[in-house]
Amino acid sequence: MFERIKAAKERLRDYANITPIMTSRTLNRLVGAEVYLKCENFQRMGAFKFRGAFNAMSRLSDADKARGVITYSSGNHAQAVALVGTLLGIRTTVVMPNDAPTTKRVATEEYGATVVEYDPQKAIRQDIAKALAVKHGYAIVPPFDHLDVIAGQGTAALELFAEVKTLNILLVPCGGGGLLSGSAIASKAIDPSCRVVGIEPELADDATKSFHTKTLHTVRNPPTIADGTRTPSLGEVTFPLVLKYVDDMKTVSEAEIIEAVKFLFYRMKLVVEPSGALGVAALLSHKVAPKGQVGVIISGGNIDADTMTLILNP
Repeated sequence: MFERIKAAKERLRDYANITPIMTSRTLNRLVGAEVYLKCENFQRMGAFKFRGAFNAMSRLSDADKARGVITYSSGNHAQAVALVGTLLGIRTTVVMPNDAPTTKRVATEEYGATVVEYDPQKAIRQDIAKALAVKHGYAIVPPFDHLDVIAGQGTAALELFAEVKTLNILLVPCGGGGLLSGSAIASKAIDPSCRVVGIEPELADDATKSFHTKTLHTVRNPPTIADGTRTPSLGEVTFPLVLKYVDDMKTVSEAEIIEAVKFLFYRMKLVVEPSGALGVAALLSHKVAPKGQVGVIISGGNIDADTMTLILNP
């Protein structure tokens, strides 16, 4: 699988941004370690999802590209698929919940995708996407449970290690597990001694429960502010990868997530969405005991103005 990640890095060479790695002496002092933030909020369309979407869609057959693709997402993967579709000349359709952040829906449409809304309380997005794929012949590019998507996501950790060289621990946000499993595979291939820890909201702790019980758990429509982690469960592909390569899973509260978003905004001048701030939340709340050099994947920065205003001025 590590070879897939290295191959994905080559495919992304002329398309994806090599995002900056940022540090903060204040953060280092507060947590007692050297912290390196891999800032995927500066990736194209504002999140790591571009990596996986591009890698998967660039590998489609010409026939599949001609028929178009469909996906299902609450926002970041939706935007990624739409943007990649524009870059590669592929028609895209996205199944999005009717409560998706407005900025993410608008951006998805502006990138050229057709959006199909659904009520997450009444329907399952995968079922809608599968039905439309059968009807129209679309290829499905899932948001996380696909080896090419996972390989693309793993390239962020590859870049982090290329610059920092040595990490004692790597903290990665977890929704469906694509970024976490890809990052863990890359990390263990480069430095098996580096501990990889996935971070979830307490209100969306399906992966944490699954990891500790070794049984797949589901949490449907979790009411967390971290909308990028509202996936009901790990996938058939990501679950065994998380069990194999990840060392631990931790959760953080809504208040801790909000404090991390505020810290990144005020102290580092970074606009980070709640899902992207999970690793920093785990550090600031001391849910993770860091030592030495700590890597943190900041997964994205697609937060709407209303949500950010509520966080900064409650």
